[in-house]
Amino acid sequence: MNPGLIAVMASGRGSNLSVILQAVKAGICPVDVRLVISNKADAGALDIARRAGVAEVFHINPGDYPDRAAYDIACGDAIERAGCRWIVLAGYMRILSSAFVQRFAGRIINIHPALLPSFIGADGVADALAYGVKVSGCTVHLVNEVLDGGPILAQAVVPVLDNDSFESLHARIQQEEHRLYPATLKRIIEDGFLLDGRRVIWHTPMSHLQNS
Repeated sequence: MNPGLIAVMASGRGSNLSVILQAVKAGICPVDVRLVISNKADAGALDIARRAGVAEVFHINPGDYPDRAAYDIACGDAIERAGCRWIVLAGYMRILSSAFVQRFAGRIINIHPALLPSFIGADGVADALAYGVKVSGCTVHLVNEVLDGGPILAQAVVPVLDNDSFESLHARIQQEEHRLYPATLKRIIEDGFLLDGRRVIWHTPMSHLQNS
């Protein structure tokens, strides 16, 4: 299995997929996006993947399967057939089944628009703004069976301004997402890490990520 082969699972317009593919094309993110899967037929991510020449681009329709577990088996089988080492969630709006997470334990990566462990779930940006925090940001983490609960790989911080709306704060967080996600994937492939309990211990210093 090629350690740089990744599968991307996406549900929406695919902004994070787009920046990953751009980083690959520019030679600054050493991954090979071999497979893109979406649960939505009209997801922009599918069009982005096709235009970029991704080898395998699939809409796998949840309605064709009796339950979440069966759907996740189909997705997992496609990922294994493609030989992908890592699964990158990019705006994937389905909760993964326990069986899927166990099947690919330690190999599923997600990005969340808040500083975990605060503000988990689908409304991280709005929840942070409503709570009145003065900083927010984004978190790249491994996926486990707890919602947004896996070990943290990387985080980036943005200020929350007094006049922020959801849209302005979300845009500022997305800027950091688009920097942090490809940089973290690069670091995973080039340097690697080990887990000490919940702590991710990188094999190279933090400056490597900051300067990438």
